[in-house]
Amino acid sequence: MKNVTITLDEALLAWLRAQAGLRGVSVSRFLGDLIYEHMEQARQYHEAMQQFLAEEPFPFGWKEGRRPTREELHDRQQAREDLRVSERQSESSPDETT
Repeated sequence: MKNVTITLDEALLAWLRAQAGLRGVSVSRFLGDLIYEHMEQARQYHEAMQQFLAEEPFPFGWKEGRRPTREELHDRQQAREDLRVSERQSESSPDETT
């Protein structure tokens, strides 16, 4: 173990001593635990990000192999029609939960 010297203002030092006391550990141990927790969270975040980035992108299945335009995305009439078609299809298909 290595020793490290830090400079703290009085209010922070008082808080630090109180928190360490509540946990029944020394100020040094309390700071070490805080830093370790921070390091562990950073490691887990990095691991999760690497796992996420390793995934294949979601295939959106764009119409005609292209992204829709802004106008197409916000076309309320088309959205209503798509909803009606979807509702009709769900009404005509048998309920598989019974």
